[in-house]
Amino acid sequence: MVIRLDRLSTSGQGTFGQIHLAGGTLFTGELPWRENASGKSCIPEGDYRCVWGPSKRFGAAFEVTGVPGRSRVLIHNGNFCGDVGLGFKSHVLGCVLLGRARGVLQGQRAVLLSRYAMTDFQKTVGTEPFTLEVRNNGLF
Repeated sequence: MVIRLDRLSTSGQGTFGQIHLAGGTLFTGELPWRENASGKSCIPEGDYRCVWGPSKRFGAAFEVTGVPGRSRVLIHNGNFCGDVGLGFKSHVLGCVLLGRARGVLQGQRAVLLSRYAMTDFQKTVGTEPFTLEVRNNGLF
């Protein structure tokens, strides 16, 4: 299976995009691009193999593997993905958040209904490995 993540906008509040699945569209949130700095940046554009496995914090999650210079990049639930160095909130250190919607939460851009989106994602994908195609669409 191949899943494409199209990044649509970026700012200090995060990088936001969407993925299309058989059941509909889910929205994504990632850190802003900071030259692939671990814990501070979204991952580079590219194709990555995602595998299901244990996670200390989330029980189990998909890990995005093969990211240059990075490890433990997960797809998980959460709302905020801003640059903490600029004073924004973040629930990620380089991972991909999923939401059923996007909007503003506590004055910051965010993905919303994330736990529901993760359930939707798992129902569609199961636990089988897949390829995640990450595309910047000219943003950076």
